[in-house]
Formats: sequence, structure tokens, C-alpha cells
Amino acid sequence: MNSGPNWPLAAMRVIDLSTDIAGPYCTKMLVDAGATVIKVESPAGDPLRRWTASGTHIAPGQDSALFQHLNASKRSVVADIETAAGRQIVLDLAATADLVVESYAPGALARLGLTLEALQTRNPGLSLLSISPWGGTGPWAHRPATEFTLQAATGATDYRRPPGRLPVAAGGRIGEWIAGIFAAAGALCAWRAARITGAGQHLDLSIFESMFLTFVPFFDISGQWRDGPMPGGVEVPSIEPAKDGWVGFCTQTGQQWKDFCLLIGQHELGEEERLLMGWARAAELPRLQQAIHPWTSARTIDEIIELATALRIPAVPIGNGRNLPHMDHFVERKVFTTGPGGFLRPRPPYLFSDTSLQPFGPAPKLGEHTDEVLKEVRQASPLLTKEGARGRSGAQTAPAASTGTASALALAGVRVIDLTAMWAGPFAASYLADMGADVIKIESIQRPDGMRLATTVGREPLWEWAHVFAGANTCKRDVTLNLTTEEGVTLLKRLMQTADVVMESFAVRVLEQFGITWDVVHALNPRAIMLRMPSFGLDGPWRDRTGWAMTMEQVSGMAWLTGYDDQPLVVRGVCDPVGGMNAVFALLLALGERERAGRGQLIEVPLVEGALNLAAEQVIEHSAYGTLLMRAGNRGPCAAPQGVYRCAETDQCIALAVATDAQWKALCTLVAPEWAGAPQFATVEGRRAAHDAIDARIDAWLSQHDRAAAVEQLIAAGVPAEAVVNVHYAWRNPQLEHRRFFQVMQHPMTGATRYPGLPIAFSALDRHLHRSPPPTLGQHNDEILGGELGLSADELADLRARKIIGERPSFM
Repeated sequence: MNSGPNWPLAAMRVIDLSTDIAGPYCTKMLVDAGATVIKVESPAGDPLRRWTASGTHIAPGQDSALFQHLNASKRSVVADIETAAGRQIVLDLAATADLVVESYAPGALARLGLTLEALQTRNPGLSLLSISPWGGTGPWAHRPATEFTLQAATGATDYRRPPGRLPVAAGGRIGEWIAGIFAAAGALCAWRAARITGAGQHLDLSIFESMFLTFVPFFDISGQWRDGPMPGGVEVPSIEPAKDGWVGFCTQTGQQWKDFCLLIGQHELGEEERLLMGWARAAELPRLQQAIHPWTSARTIDEIIELATALRIPAVPIGNGRNLPHMDHFVERKVFTTGPGGFLRPRPPYLFSDTSLQPFGPAPKLGEHTDEVLKEVRQASPLLTKEGARGRSGAQTAPAASTGTASALALAGVRVIDLTAMWAGPFAASYLADMGADVIKIESIQRPDGMRLATTVGREPLWEWAHVFAGANTCKRDVTLNLTTEEGVTLLKRLMQTADVVMESFAVRVLEQFGITWDVVHALNPRAIMLRMPSFGLDGPWRDRTGWAMTMEQVSGMAWLTGYDDQPLVVRGVCDPVGGMNAVFALLLALGERERAGRGQLIEVPLVEGALNLAAEQVIEHSAYGTLLMRAGNRGPCAAPQGVYRCAETDQCIALAVATDAQWKALCTLVAPEWAGAPQFATVEGRRAAHDAIDARIDAWLSQHDRAAAVEQLIAAGVPAEAVVNVHYAWRNPQLEHRRFFQVMQHPMTGATRYPGLPIAFSALDRHLHRSPPPTLGQHNDEILGGELGLSADELADLRARKIIGERPSFM
């Protein structure tokens, strides 16, 4: 199973010391691509073997369906690293590995002597990837946390604030899944760099930083340009009641809002100029719901979607664990598959034209492969001793290592033509640029990247003061080309001939209208890889439907688990950067395949399938146990009590989650000392049954404390708790400052501006990886079209005169 010669990562060997979701999802992505992954567990095993979101009892000797999904095709070895013998097993395994992944508390492995240096003793090409809630260093490195409290610290919880109700966190532990994706992409970059330099490195991934970068759309940038706080609320329209359930809409553009008003027979609402802005609609939620609900409630979901789709208004059914596998689009595209274990699960969220992935294999029983793997280690040891220390990363045949930072940049020398727009594609391309790629962004003055105007803060020039564009486009060069003209397409084709990668995120039909198909790209440049990022895929019944990130949240099940019993809510955007990171991962695989096969290929990364993988637990649990997971406000399956609670100050809240018995006892010392030994509260099940009574006691205690003091006391006692901060101020965090998460650069229009970095620190690279701020529109027309393609000054002037290129939107 693990020796498929044509799988992209067939040569990669990984030691997985992680538990729960983030680390195992990282190594699942690697094993799906063909890597050999050896899961090293304590004698008790990964706790996820016994955990289900539905509370389904797992019989002794059996493993939960979620564990089986995340650990399919891996091998299991039992080693107690608290003992010298267990540590020696890890060191012996490391001698033939490319990567070690771990999720212990920061510093725990080092205290046991399992440092990067120790792991590299016989294998200098090995990299160590550490995953932790806050990152491995900093004042909050050991701060108690859960995914729920981390959401509050990002500002995302406060931003999701239905009128008259407490702010509500997103359901489904999606922050942990997201961290796993960033970890997998970072692991491939380190592996690729090690194959060039011969040296591995330490990768320090912060789950909090992963969430900060994805849960809130760069409000840390807009906060520099306008006053706060940022008002919370919900989208209008969003998830609305239909005759037979819930239906999801997403009107991100003014035109889509106007068309929606026509759809529901409320033309006059579309003429109210103020309502063209989403924040203004959120402020008038009750009035607008009175106009929307009578229309939607009188029609079925299918009727509504048919009418909305005809007007190109994004509309989808609200997906959940029960209905998703039966939706016609996912059935036709064979998105869900039944593997070992007998339950349904989504396939990996990307497709290759010429490369196969490893089929899902069985998940290992605890210690199933211990004897087999240790025998392999003993057989390998004499060979390693005889040949001496060497890396497993191909360094023995790679070019000699050069000095300086550039040698560790995994994509130095790679050129990318970036035709993407909005958030997902630009986010991916920006990551590629941070890893050393030369990214040339293509826009037009007729249709600049939509995020330039959709997220502008209103300063002049409008298109250069857009926070999402700024955050997703650092480190690029920018060229404008009118692709509705023959000259524009000809120049694009000339650039494509110089490219390693061509990436786009248009609706499926758009590039075909320009005559830029995969066949054309491949004929122009056989070594070029083409990456396409459609909303729903390149085929299937929904191929030509429009959709935004919130659309994907609605249909994938993410929204189903978020909100209150009577009001599902969108998460607000995470599917875009997640889709971008899935694209990065797939592209890194394709670049490796090109080095092996000598040719490029087509990659398809549908945004909806990335969302389905984030929400996979819902389909898995329903398929395996017949249980439909449901939203429950701020309560959840991982902790009890868990919730958002008001403090003494007006409108100030904290998020609190008790995930362990020890944390419960610590909470009791502050809130209810007499409950510490009460048998009815001794288990999480008992505490969940008494949640209302416990909430009342927490409310009473917090009513006597201001927010800062309450959080300080709870954290000091060891209870995960965070202020529910307004997203406008979330960047003011000592942990982010310590870890140099932000980088200040001088922008031609916005001046000195603070930009977020990546959520992973590479020891071989500087923390600040952005080489330049986001480009102004057409900033590099002369440099690239003139300096690189050889157009003369007169030719450039002629192109400007005919508006084929330019530096200002043609309509402004």
C-alpha cells in the first residue's frame, strides 16, 4: 500500500507523534499522496481512538470512525517516550525519516532529549514539525486553550453576533483542521528545501495564528485605516427558511443584492443605495427578514435555487451529515467514498489530470505494526552505521547546498502567472511568493481584482485601500491586460511560455471564452502546470453556478453546526484561504511530479471540496452511527461547561471551556468550591447534563468581575478562557507580537502598513517572508512587458492609449 511508485510522495517517510485532529490531518494529507506514515503512540493510544462528537460509545478494541478517517493507510507503533527505550525507538525511526510531526506541549520533547539536533544525529535532512495552540515560544506558549477559546481570541466569535443574542463560535473544531492544512503545506516546503540543501529544519506552527489568518478577513489591516470597533452581526440575506428546510444565499456584490430584491419581489429595497453595503443590511436585519421570509417560506429549496441560479445569485441547500452524500452534484462527481470501516468520507479536495493518489487503506489498530517496523529498523541500522550519517531527503543526489536564505526557499526560481481574484486564489499565490516564487498577478483596468473595490475602506484611490486585497497579494508583481482583446491574450500567452505555473479562479466558462484552455496552455508550454480553482468543480450539475466562501460554508455542513437551534449561521470566509492552502499543497505535489516526469499537468481544486473536508466529521458520524450532528449555540462535544458569558462591564464577554476533569476542579475553586468533589459533576457527561445550572453559577461569578480580571484568574487556575475581543482590536496580542507575526512594509499609497505573515515559523528562514507589499494596479507593466517581453516605450504607450494596459480602473 505504501510503496506505490507513481504516488507523488512515495519517497517520503513520516514519523507521526501527534494526536487529535491537526497533526493527524496533516499526516493524512501526506499519506493520501503516497507518503509512508508511522504513527507512534503511547501505550494508551491516541485519545481520538475513543472519541466521537455524537457521544457514541466505542467498544474496547474498536476505533472511532473519525480516528479511522484521519489515520487511514498509516502504520502504528507503540513507544512510551517517557522511557529511555521508547525514546530510542523514536530516534531509530528518525534515522530513516524525512519528517517528524508532533503535538506535545511546547518544550516537552526537548525535555525528553528529542530535540531536532538529536533527531538529526544520523539524518541531517530530517525536519521536525511542532503543532501547538499558541506556538512554541512566547508569553502565551503554555496558556491553556481549546479551539473554542482560540476563536474568541481571533475576534471571529464577537464578529458573529446575532441581534439580541450572545456572540457565537463556529462549530466543528474547524480551526484544528485548518491548522492541519497549513502544517501539511509547510511540511512539503521543508521537504522540498531539504532535497536542495541537504538540511532539515524546525517548523513551529501556531493553531491560533492559522485561525487568525483565516477566520477574519484581514481586519488587522483595515483596523489601521478606519476607526473601531467593528460591528458584529449576520449577513442579509444568508440562511433563510424555505418551505421544506433551510436555503443559503450570498450576495457579496451590489448587483447580486439588487437581483435578489427582484427575485423576492422587493424591487424598492434594491433601490436603497445604503443597502448595497452588507454592514448596512445587517443593521436592518428585522426589517429585511420581514421582506424575505414570506417569499422564501412559501417555496421549496429546489424552487428557490432554480429561480436564484437563473439570475446568477449564489444559492444552495444547507448541507448536513445526512443530506450531503445524496446531493446530485456530489453523487455525479463521486466526492464521497466508502473505504475500510464501511462509512462514507470525502475524497481529498484536489484532482490531477495525470497523477493518482493512494486509495484509502485501513487505519491501524494500536501497535499493530510495532514488531514489523522495529524489525525494519534493526535491518536498516547496520546499513546506516556502515554508510554514516546521511539524510533521507535526496540530499545525496541534490545540488550542493548554497549559503543564505534563498537556498531554503522551497520555490525559489519558480514563476507563477496568477490570474486569480478575490481571496482564495490570491491567498495561495501569496503563499507561493513567500516561499520564493516570482508571482506575476494579471488584472485588467476594465475588471480589476474584485477585492480591490469590494473591501475598500473608502479612501482615495479606492482600489488601493482594500484590506482583503492587501492581505492576500503581498510579494507579487502586477500587470494589467485586457483579455477581451487579441493583443491582451497574445501578451498573456507570451508570459505563459515563461511560466512554471498558471493559476486561475474564474467561473469555469470565463477562460474558455478567452481561448485559454488547458490544451492551449499545454501546447504553449508543456512544462507548465495549470491550477484551476472553480467553486464547484470543472464538471457536474453545479459546474456553472456561482458561489462565494459563505456559499461553501452553507452547503458543506459548516453552517449547519454553527449558530443557534433556530438560526444556523455562516462561519464567514474560512473556505477561501482553506481552498488556497489546498491549492498550494496540490501544486507542491505537481511540481515534484514534473521533476520526475518532465511535464506539467492540470490540477483542479474545487472550493466546495475543501469545505467538505473541513466538515467531514458530520458525514462520517451519520454514516457510521446514524447520528445527525446538530448545532447548540456555544455548547459543544469537546468541553462542558463551554460557553460565552457576560462579565460585569456592559457588553463585555469571555469564552470559557472546560475540557478535562482537572480544569473542572480548577474552575470550581473560583466559582463553586463545594462542587469540586460532587459526584454528579465528576464526569463530562454529568457536567453536560447539568450545563444550565453550571452556566448560572458561572454567570453569577462573572457578574462580579470585569473581563480582564476574570480571564486572568481563570488562566492562572489553568482554565481555558479568553476575552471575546472585537475583531478590530484582536491584533493587539502579546503572543503575536512576540512571534513577529506582523511585518510592516512601505506601500506606495497606504504608507507604512502592517501585514500578517504565515502561521508557521521555519527555522531556516526569517519570520518576515514578504519581500514587497501588495502591488498597485498595473505597477509592473513597464518592468515586465517592456523589460522582460521587450516591448518598446512607443508600444507600451499605444497599449495604454487603447486601454489594453493601464494603472487606473477604466470606469473611475
